[in-house]
Amino acid sequence: MAALPLRHEAPDGAGIDVFVRRVPAPDAARRRGEVWLVAGGPGEPGVSLHPMLATFRAAFPDHDLVLPDHRGTGRSTRLCPGQESLDSADGVTLAETEWGPCIGTLYADPARTAAFTITQAAQDLSALVARHRRAGEVHLYAVSYGTQLALRMLQVAPQPLDGLVLDGLVPPESAEQWDLSHRTALVDAVGRDALGSDATATYASVLAKSDPQAAWRAHVPAGDLRLTLGTLLNFPTLRDRLPEIVGALAQDDAEPLLAALEELRTIHAQLTADPVASPSLPLVMLISSSENNGRRDLDRATVDAEARDALFTSAIPGFLVDPPMPLYPRDPLFGKTPDQLPRTLVIHGTLDPNTPYAGARAHVATLSQAGPVQMTTVERGAHLLAFVAPACFVEATTAFLEGEDVPERCIEPQAASSSA
Repeated sequence: MAALPLRHEAPDGAGIDVFVRRVPAPDAARRRGEVWLVAGGPGEPGVSLHPMLATFRAAFPDHDLVLPDHRGTGRSTRLCPGQESLDSADGVTLAETEWGPCIGTLYADPARTAAFTITQAAQDLSALVARHRRAGEVHLYAVSYGTQLALRMLQVAPQPLDGLVLDGLVPPESAEQWDLSHRTALVDAVGRDALGSDATATYASVLAKSDPQAAWRAHVPAGDLRLTLGTLLNFPTLRDRLPEIVGALAQDDAEPLLAALEELRTIHAQLTADPVASPSLPLVMLISSSENNGRRDLDRATVDAEARDALFTSAIPGFLVDPPMPLYPRDPLFGKTPDQLPRTLVIHGTLDPNTPYAGARAHVATLSQAGPVQMTTVERGAHLLAFVAPACFVEATTAFLEGEDVPERCIEPQAASSSA
C-alpha cells in the first residue's frame, strides 16, 4: 500500500492509500525489467486483469508484472469507504440500500469527491512508477480507460518509459461523436456488422413481432433483448453465435440464447472472482459524467430517441442522464496530446464495441506526431484483446518488445476457424 496525496498540488494535505501488487519475473537471472498493467474503467481495479496473467506472462516472460489499483477501486481508498468496504452488505459492490448513504457521502464533502479525477489518478500512477520502479526496462500496458489515464500521465507528470502498449485505445477526447453518450450508436454498428445483412433482417423481424409470450422474454432482464444481445458483443465466442441465436429466436426457440447467457455468466464469474474485482460504480459515474460525456444536458428523451431504431443498445448513455452526484469540471488538459511519446504499440479490434476502431485510428494519427507509434489491427477483434485475442496480443507485444516490426493485421486462431 502506498500513501499518496488526495490532491497532488497539495502534498501536505489529506491523503489516500493506493494498493500496488507485483508479480516477479519467474527467473530472476533472466529478468529484463517490469511492465505496469493499467486497468480500464473508470472503476476497474488492477486485480481485474488477474484472469489474463498467463497471457501477460507469455507476452512479457522476463519482466515483473506490476498492477496498481486506481484511486477509488480495489483495495485503494474508495469514494464511499463505508458502503464500498469488503465487510459492507454486498462487499465492494453497493447494495440497493447503500446508494443513498454513498451519494450523501459524495455531497457531504464535494471537495474530496472532486479529487477523484483522471488527472489526479494519472499523477498517482506517475508517483507510483517513480517510487517503485526497479532496475531494468520499464514498460506500461494500458487498456480502454487505462489508455486515457496513461496518456494523461504523459502530459501532467511524464515518467521515462521504454515502451507503451495501448490495448483498445480510446478515441481522441475532443471527438464528441465517439464520447460515451453515443455508445449505443457504436454498439449498434458493431452488432449489425457482426450479424451480417441476412441475420440482421431476421433479428429486426424478431424485434418487430413484440410477442409478449415469446420464449426468450422470461430469460432476458426487463425483456430488453437489444441490451442483452449488446452485451454478447464483448466476447467473440458469444458474438459469433448471434446469427444462430436470432435464427432460433425467429422460430421461438430460446435455447441458443440461454446457452450463450449461461456462458456469459461463467465469463463474468471468472473476471470478478476476486472479492474486490467488481468495478466501482460511483467512480464510473463520476468520471464518465464529468469528463467523458460531451453532452451535460443529455436527457432521457434524447437517449430513447437515439436508441429507437437500434438493434443493439448500451446502458451507458442512460447512466449519464442526471447523475446523482456533484460533478467536477473537465481538466484543462482534456483533449490535448502528450508532447512526447515513448515507443508505442496500439493493438485494436475492428469489432470493438467499447472503443471504436475508427476512433482508435484517428487517435493514432494524432499520437504519431508525438513519437513512434505502431498499430496492429485484430480482424473481428473485440475489446480487451489480452483476454479475447490472446494469441494476437502475444504476437504483437513480443515483436514490439524485441524492437521488431509488429504485424499490421492479425486474426485470432479461434476467430479464423469460426469464420471458415
